[in-house]
Amino acid sequence: MTAEPLSAGPEDPSEILRVLPAEWHEQFLAEYHGALDAAHEVWRFQQLRDVLHLWRLRAVAYANPEYERAREAAREGRSEEFVPAEQVIPGWSDRQ
Repeated sequence: MTAEPLSAGPEDPSEILRVLPAEWHEQFLAEYHGALDAAHEVWRFQQLRDVLHLWRLRAVAYANPEYERAREAAREGRSEEFVPAEQVIPGWSDRQ
């Protein structure tokens, strides 16, 4: 039997860096290294997984050319340009 090369999954740090715009690399790496250090404690391993998952979602959003425009629309309350979270995420208003 021969070893198969590992394929990078969507939450692989190198894949996140590939998708993530360069201006976010430093912040991602700082949070990743912090979570990696924390993962030396077995009970904190989930923190590493959470950081990778969150940054994968951020990478997809930040890489979208429409991201900044949508962010401004949300910040300024221009609801005609976006759908508020409470309309699409069940229980969103209960989280606040």
